[in-house]
Amino acid sequence: MKQIRVLVAGHYAIIRSGIRSVLEKLPDLQIVAEADDGAEALELIRQHQPAVALIENAMSRLNGFEVTARISRESPDVRVIILSQHADGECLREALCCGAAGYLTMNASASELELAIRTVANGKTHISFSATEPLMNFVRPTNEAFEPLTPRQREVLQLTAEGISTKQIALRLNISVKTVETHRRLLMKRLGIHHTPGLVHYAIKVGLIRLED
Repeated sequence: MKQIRVLVAGHYAIIRSGIRSVLEKLPDLQIVAEADDGAEALELIRQHQPAVALIENAMSRLNGFEVTARISRESPDVRVIILSQHADGECLREALCCGAAGYLTMNASASELELAIRTVANGKTHISFSATEPLMNFVRPTNEAFEPLTPRQREVLQLTAEGISTKQIALRLNISVKTVETHRRLLMKRLGIHHTPGLVHYAIKVGLIRLED
């Protein structure tokens, strides 16, 4: 059984303890490190390279958004889930723009915590159930957003945002892996987006994909 290696970073020990008590019951999830501030979280992520990092937004030294932005640039294979007390659209927007693959509010259940970790570890995005309404409030689909993209780039964008691997996209579209990578690189350049979570955010914003209920 392949284990999902998880790092937990949060200002309050009681929150970290609660998360640990949930994850320790799951044999394929392993907590590899804990941090109580942003700078320590950044250092431990660099050291352990976990599959998933649970990062509380309100931390000292570096907040969760700052940690996420740096990790997105330095270690893009580490999938970050932001933990926040807020379900408002602005916090969610900031998390996604920084490169977070997931967003959980503090009132999330143990089952949703597990679901979020497994979802982002599989290359997809999870938005806390309590935050989906604020997300839709600031999203305004528009066909104008598609004007800079070619039809093939739109296809690559949609499949990428749905969590489909590069190899599977190539098979579905009957093109080479290298061609898929080229299309993705060009559409990122045109949209000014530098990471996959940003593409997911954009695809949701323009109505190309929908969040699962």
